[in-house]
Formats: sequence, structure tokens, C-alpha cells
Amino acid sequence: MRTLAIGDIHGCYAAFETLLEAVGVTSDDSLILLGDYIDRGPESKAVVARVIKLLERGKVWALQGNHEVMILMARKNSREFQSWRCCGGEETLNSYHAEFHDDWRQSVPDDHWKFFEETRPWLETETHIFVHASVVPDADMVDQPEYVLYWDRFDPRLRHKSGKIVICGHTVQQSGEPALGARSVCIDTGIYLSKWLTCLDVDTGKYWQANERQAVRTGELSNLG
Repeated sequence: MRTLAIGDIHGCYAAFETLLEAVGVTSDDSLILLGDYIDRGPESKAVVARVIKLLERGKVWALQGNHEVMILMARKNSREFQSWRCCGGEETLNSYHAEFHDDWRQSVPDDHWKFFEETRPWLETETHIFVHASVVPDADMVDQPEYVLYWDRFDPRLRHKSGKIVICGHTVQQSGEPALGARSVCIDTGIYLSKWLTCLDVDTGKYWQANERQAVRTGELSNLG
């Protein structure tokens, strides 16, 4: 049984499917998705539908990213809608064919809205903390500020007071490879920038990567933990 984490997908469905197949995810594995399923890439609707299907099998946790925060805010506020469109939302609207609806919100199926609403802010296990962006080192998880959870940048010096390893995304690693910090790992490897989507086995340090051309490569983080 493995504990696997996947970084920011950003509507890159081909890479997501290729990665799941390469990793060989089974019902014995625990799978944590770190948020930002939508925006920037071309197939946000397909990605969300695939994640919903994964959630049905159990042992899958979908965290909330700042782009899920933005679409939920855009749903309620026209000013936030314009801001979201400029941050990758236009590609998401295209994937839902919003142009065929008088109100763009009607283009998003009810179960997709429910999914966005029910994504989790973080997940904590006996050994790891999973979060989209970052954490405040000296605060319990229940006391973490939303800005830090969804918007803060990766700091390789980060050490949470629990001593647990923090697994996060959000901050694009321009190298296209995961970044190993003192007690943290960032696995946003820039799939929407024509780089890679990453899945990390958090116990062994092995990782798999796929891109939109459906190429696959693997690597390993030494000294993880």
C-alpha cells in the first residue's frame, strides 16, 4: 500500500490520465490530490469529472487550491469573475462551453459545483501534512490562515512544529522537478507551462512525471524524511 500525492493538474487531462496509468494507482493506495484541478490548461471539465470518479472508489482526498477558491468566489461576484477569467478561468469556461449558456454558471454541472465546495483545506496523517500552498510553522492545522493554505509560496526552510513532512504544490518549480526542503516537498512542476505533472510516493521518495505529450519519466528524492 502506497501513499501518493499529485500536484497541480490545471486542466491538463492528457497528462493526468497518463500519470495515473504510469503510477498504476490501485484501490490499495491512498491518493491525495493537492488542488488546482482547473484553469490555464485546456480540459478542466474532463479533469474534474475524472477526479469525481476517483473519489467514488474511496481512499482519495481532494484538497482545495486557490483556483477552486477563485471559481467559487467568481460564482458569487462579478468583479471576482473578471479577476478569475484573467487568471486562467477563460480556459475553464471554454472547456465547459459556457458560450452556449446565458449564465456561465449554468454550464458547470451541479456535481462539479458540489465537488468544488467539498474540497478540503488540508489533510494531516501521522507522518505528513498535505496542503495546496503552505503552512504557518508554529500553528496547529485547525488554526492555519486561509491565505497561507491557498496562496503562500513554498519556503524550503519550512519546518512545521509537528515535525511532520509538509507536501505541497502551488509554487511552480521551473526546473520541472520536485523541490525538497528541510521538512517539506513541493510537487507543482509546471504542467500548464509545458513541463510536468508529478506524483510522489511520500514514503519512499520515488516520483513519476507525465506531460501533455504523454511522455513519462521517473525519479527519486533522496533523504526524504
